[in-house]
Amino acid sequence: MCGRYSLATADPAAIRARFPVGESVAIATRYNVAPGDQVLAVTADREGVPRGELLRWGLVPSWAKTPETGLKMINARVETADARPAYRRAFERFRCLIIADGFYEWRALPNGYKQPHHIARSDGKPFAFAGLWSLWRRDEEHALRSCAILTTAANATVAPLHYRMPVILANEHERAWLDPATAQPALRGLLRGLGSDEITARPVGRAVNDARYDGPECLSPPPEGAQAALF
Repeated sequence: MCGRYSLATADPAAIRARFPVGESVAIATRYNVAPGDQVLAVTADREGVPRGELLRWGLVPSWAKTPETGLKMINARVETADARPAYRRAFERFRCLIIADGFYEWRALPNGYKQPHHIARSDGKPFAFAGLWSLWRRDEEHALRSCAILTTAANATVAPLHYRMPVILANEHERAWLDPATAQPALRGLLRGLGSDEITARPVGRAVNDARYDGPECLSPPPEGAQAALF
């Protein structure tokens, strides 16, 4: 699964140069993005023109009775997203890029603690998770735009930490994933994610364990004694 991630290592100008987010969307440095937060994403209009916007992390289907439904729907499995009622329409028509530069996973230790790790591209560059988005309306004046991150089986780098991982799109697949005109059979081929040789995982301190904390210590190495205990 993916329950926390970061967008901390690139300045806003670099993000705008890399992704079609436009100039009107605020880009914040985030060390510890958590479910329920507003996240930077790229969607497409009906003509397929990309647009940057902020979406709430936790997809709320259009038919949901309350927006709290989304807090349980932060991830969607690639194996079933095109068939499950909660995600099927989004998979067909409302796909998005969710911009990040890393995500967190926790490894269980013999002493009962869980050691957080930060997983990023080997080249350190920002990337896009494959995402789905939805529009939920309470009434004509109140609307909520929300999203979920697609997950797949973990590759060899992530498997020691967790059996699932978010789908990081290859750069050349981003536009096709975003384009509503991409044929359904072709979508599966875009969701393989990056290989184990294209990402790295490193232990970080436990500051990230607190979802309310969003500072640079989330990416700091663990204390020297704790680092030694990992090996």
